[in-house]
Amino acid sequence: MASGFFAILDDIAALMDDVAVTSKLATQKTAGILGDDLAVNAEKATGFLSSREIPVLWAITKGSFINKLIILPIAFLLNWLYKPAIEVILILGGLYLAFEGVEKIIEFLFHRPKKGYEVVEEITVEEDSEESEKSKIKSAITTDFILSIEIVIIALGTVIQENHPLLTQILTVTFVSFIATVGVYGIVALIVRMDDAGFKLIKKSNDKGFFGKLGHFLVKALPIIIKLLGVVGTIALVLVSGGIFAHNIHYLHELFPTWPSILKEFTLGLVGGLAAVALFTIGKKIYSLRPRK
Repeated sequence: MASGFFAILDDIAALMDDVAVTSKLATQKTAGILGDDLAVNAEKATGFLSSREIPVLWAITKGSFINKLIILPIAFLLNWLYKPAIEVILILGGLYLAFEGVEKIIEFLFHRPKKGYEVVEEITVEEDSEESEKSKIKSAITTDFILSIEIVIIALGTVIQENHPLLTQILTVTFVSFIATVGVYGIVALIVRMDDAGFKLIKKSNDKGFFGKLGHFLVKALPIIIKLLGVVGTIALVLVSGGIFAHNIHYLHELFPTWPSILKEFTLGLVGGLAAVALFTIGKKIYSLRPRK
């Protein structure tokens, strides 16, 4: 009986070793999408009142965990039943990401500049609105869902290529998904609380010495980082979508073979986003012309 017990422990240790090695490989392959995930979600998790930042971020984090719980079993089931379905889902998700990214670019380039009273009214109506907060949380969770699909599929593809048993595949992909959520939103939480940390350092140091200067640096750096993340997040949406198109549509994969991959992916994402925005705009116009009862 003792030998059987130790044999089980040995099997568990071997399984955990396989999971650790495969998880490291899968994490390396998803590093790029995790970086994009961080940029996109940091941009979406900002712009709230200071007192609401952590509750909002926690709501998005819970939504991200739920996304993973939905995606993981579906991904394994589809991989078993009909593998091409995963590619179709990825492409549809890529169109959504491209739409979001290009819509932000269009809004930045062509929106009408707002005057003082309009900005005050917008802050009053939108920024402090509970409905606006719920809408932003929903948008962030939806975007996370698409990015989570990409993370899960890449991790799953890695373990399948390594020909690991099903149990190892399930444990590895689940672990990578968990680490992705904790890592991304943990870093986002640190970013959005930079100014509070800065104010505390200023107060505790009586605005003197190294810690006082560090506190001022953190306070001044946060708006710059937020704006930078907004730009990086938008570019990341276009790049991720372009990468999805390039890797999952054979014709596009073979297109422009001499182009650098980043330029090719950005171009494909931009074109896909423009097409998605055009279709959405046309559909919206047609819907608005419908007979009203």
